[in-house]
Amino acid sequence: MWIMEKFIVSARKYRPNNFLSLVGQDSIAVTLKNSIQRGQLAHAYLFCGPRGVGKTSTARIFAKTINCMNPGADLEPCGECESCISFAQGRSYCIHELDAASNNSVDDIRLLTEKVMIPPQIGKYSVYIIDEVHMLSSAAFNAFLKTLEEPPAHAIFILATTEKHKILPTILSRCQTYDFNRISIEDIVKNLASIAKKEEITIDTDSLHVIAQKADGAMRDALTLFDQCVAFCGTQIEYSAVIRNLNVLDHEYYFNIVESALAGNFSRQLLLFDEVLSKGFNALYFIGGLGNHLRNLLVCKDTSTLKLLEMAPAVAERYKAQSAKCSVKFLYEALGNTTKCESEYRQSSNQRLLVEFLLVKLAQLAGQPQALMAEPLQQPAFAAQAQKLPAAEETRPQQVTPAQEKIPVQQPAPPQPAVEHPHQKEPAPQRPKAVAGGLSIKNIMKQAQSAPKAAEQELVDATEPVTIEKLNAVWGKMADTQSQYPRLASAIRQTAPELRDNNTTVVFKVGNSAQQSWIEKNSLPVLTGFLQRELRNGGIKLVVEVIEVAQQERKPYTPYEKADRLRKNYPELVNLEKDLDLDIK
Repeated sequence: MWIMEKFIVSARKYRPNNFLSLVGQDSIAVTLKNSIQRGQLAHAYLFCGPRGVGKTSTARIFAKTINCMNPGADLEPCGECESCISFAQGRSYCIHELDAASNNSVDDIRLLTEKVMIPPQIGKYSVYIIDEVHMLSSAAFNAFLKTLEEPPAHAIFILATTEKHKILPTILSRCQTYDFNRISIEDIVKNLASIAKKEEITIDTDSLHVIAQKADGAMRDALTLFDQCVAFCGTQIEYSAVIRNLNVLDHEYYFNIVESALAGNFSRQLLLFDEVLSKGFNALYFIGGLGNHLRNLLVCKDTSTLKLLEMAPAVAERYKAQSAKCSVKFLYEALGNTTKCESEYRQSSNQRLLVEFLLVKLAQLAGQPQALMAEPLQQPAFAAQAQKLPAAEETRPQQVTPAQEKIPVQQPAPPQPAVEHPHQKEPAPQRPKAVAGGLSIKNIMKQAQSAPKAAEQELVDATEPVTIEKLNAVWGKMADTQSQYPRLASAIRQTAPELRDNNTTVVFKVGNSAQQSWIEKNSLPVLTGFLQRELRNGGIKLVVEVIEVAQQERKPYTPYEKADRLRKNYPELVNLEKDLDLDIK
């Protein structure tokens, strides 16, 4: 009959039992050991920080060390004395643990304060470890204050929490506070590698980095993910199995996305994104991963920031190689577009289109956009005949490859005229080549841009005299043009304009400063341009002013206001009120 062996998860099996085995909290371990060595033990400690970084483990090691009867030269617990053995077997009467998440009432704290008065049976101190202390109620905190401030000489309290901001300031002021940091990816990888070696498990560095990044600085989470991968793969763990089991998107997709963006091939980007969605990944998760990838590429642009790249050595080399192909401007604009897409994702009604549009923009940023049409735009035949231009193939802009730039291309000779020059056999000079642009988009844009400029110059030169009669006639027309702003149109109709400065300044008076600010910010240039065109005077200026209204004195309304008015008007009433102890209302 098959019997299942008792399995202990790695988070418990390899839990630190001395200061040397603590991972990523070296400064805190040194501080606590120095305080033990010098005999400067506080009566209350507060260990705060993220989950899974070793707060409770450090509290147990500290409590075991101060009660150890034979500590080593480096102040590590011996593990052989009665105090260490009883603690390891869970029967210690010197070290007490309380879970504040389930024992958070006033009665629980009162039972704790009663136990505090009992001296330790073995060892020097009675240590009370209260985990998740922020879960205590306000009444329990208040009941705990006096004991925490003045405990017996043999009592030491160690409070552990992940949410320091929820603890009362009166509690914080009575404790020595130690802030635990997130464990670095490098430290997590080293610890996992040593555990894998002890367990005789084969795993590559890339897989360890994936587990460490997924753990987000928590050693306990990393050990849990490690056990999950072992359960899935056995003793031979491969990178492809790890990313599939932990539902992590392979960084190969991000490398291919950036490569396609640099080549201007947005079609391949869209296909890669569709493949990501088909594997069950969320588009928002993809955007976040793409932002991290671009950030890592930007980090690789400077040797001084390479230490911020927490990747496996082989992957780090790939980041350096791809970063060399990207300009800083491209990475900066790509990061800006990615961050904007991530912030707009939840509010978008078509989230897939939003991400696909982001990928198209990334392809355009590299400066090598993919051709949107199979063939260049050809000039219509009837236009060539009307303009008497050469065939469309001759007027079409030639697309020259880099290899062709160095080789002069023989252009086709223009059509020969019927009459030749009398002194030479070569054809007579034709019209300048510059005219051969024909109906190209470039020439059309130039003509379109020159037309408004000519009109603007004509308006600036116009200086027809302006009279109040002309202004009043134009003023009503200007109100009709503001149909999109009904309130502005109403204000224009209700206001009579004024002329100042030799009839060159039109004054538009409004009721308050808010209207003045809005008009100056949104409509002043449009209104000014309209008046200049209609009045045929480019020197006209429009000024918005606020109508000055004389402030009327406010009448007293409440009994207290009326009493204050009486005191101001009749000073002797104040003396009478004091002498007779009156209350005038």
